Amino acid sequence: MKNFLLLSKSTTEELSSVALLFLRVALGFLMITHGWGKLQNFEAISAAFPDPLGVGIKTSLMLAIGAEFFASLFLILGLLTRLSLIPLMFTMGMAFFVIHANDPLQTKELALVYLVTYIFLFIKGPGKFSLDNFVLGKLFKN
Repeated sequence: MKNFLLLSKSTTEELSSVALLFLRVALGFLMITHGWGKLQNFEAISAAFPDPLGVGIKTSLMLAIGAEFFASLFLILGLLTRLSLIPLMFTMGMAFFVIHANDPLQTKELALVYLVTYIFLFIKGPGKFSLDNFVLGKLFKN
C-alpha cells in the first residue's frame, strides 16, 4: 500500500516523464488544430488577421502558423522542445496581453492556459520520453 499513487508523496522520474509526454502530446495536438485551420484558410483569414508587431498582416499570420502548427509538431515529438516553446509562448502572450487585452477573461482565458502550460513545460523540460532525450541526451551525457 506504500506505493499507492493517489496517496504517495512522490512520483518516480518515469511517471513524471509519462505525465510530461501526455501533456506535450495533448497540448501539441490541441494547438496544431489552430495552426492547421489558419493554414487551410490562409487567404480568407489574412484579410482581417491582426498585425500587433507591425510586420504586415500576412507575415503576422505566417508567424502564428509557424508557432501553432510547426512548433506544436516539434512539441509533440519532444524535439528541440524548449526552443519550440519560445514561439508558442510568444504567440499566446500576444494573444492574451495584446490581441485580447480589452476582452473579458472568459474570452482570453484559453490563451492564458496555453501560456502558463507552455511556461511550465519550458521550465520542466520535455521529459525522458522525448527525441530531445534520445538524440540530444546522448550528445550531452557526462
